[in-house]
Amino acid sequence: MAVVLPAYNAAKTLRQTVAEIPRDLVDDVILTDDCSKDETIAVARELGLHVVAHDRNRGYGGNQKSCYAAALARGADIVVMLHPDYQYTPHLVTAMAGMIASGHYDAVMASRILGNGALAGGMPRYKYVFNRLLTAFQNLVMGQKLSEYHTGYRAWNRTVLERLPLLACSDDFVFDNEMVAQAAWFDFRIGEISCPTKYFAEASSINFRRSCIYGLGCVRTAIVYRLAKMKLVRSALFESGDEARLDADDAARTELRPVRV
Repeated sequence: MAVVLPAYNAAKTLRQTVAEIPRDLVDDVILTDDCSKDETIAVARELGLHVVAHDRNRGYGGNQKSCYAAALARGADIVVMLHPDYQYTPHLVTAMAGMIASGHYDAVMASRILGNGALAGGMPRYKYVFNRLLTAFQNLVMGQKLSEYHTGYRAWNRTVLERLPLLACSDDFVFDNEMVAQAAWFDFRIGEISCPTKYFAEASSINFRRSCIYGLGCVRTAIVYRLAKMKLVRSALFESGDEARLDADDAARTELRPVRV
């Protein structure tokens, strides 16, 4: 089992995040650095993580593609994606992995909405409202029943990561939403677990303008999903060919540069 950390300027929170990862269960911790301007790589080296660095900034979605490609290449059967900014508690890694290992779910989302902890944890009210409206819209259009589509804390079994055409997804923040839509399209079983969240100065967060761009991308994803289900359009997001899948035997496909520790 692997925990992957898509990192960008995470030096201030990385130690605290890694300290709470349950190492008795986790076999591998992989940090993929997206050209950080701080000491993220140096801190990751001190912590003994497997570090991979991008030669150029590839965006949040591009960073995740690299994380998952590296985890597959290193043989992970379950992969938990955890932000290294300490916004989500690493203590839930065990529970999320257990839900997949039990065979009941193929993917698990750590929901900030279940348990009413989002606002208590400091989520800006406009983001909470956007979250609820977008989630209601996507559930209606896509025929799902998730409490939220927008959490950055997820767990996947290996089959999901090998099957989804992730290279067709955006390299921007809407990657998260497109990946969930893909999992629903290919009928993978998605579970949820309640997760507290923290909003503070060092935690990464997109501004209002980027939030609006992300929201419009989510709306587009849901509409394309429904139209594709109705066979009115075709989208590379929902094609089953091999050309858009991650290749565990060819990490160079995601332009990774290993950092020797």
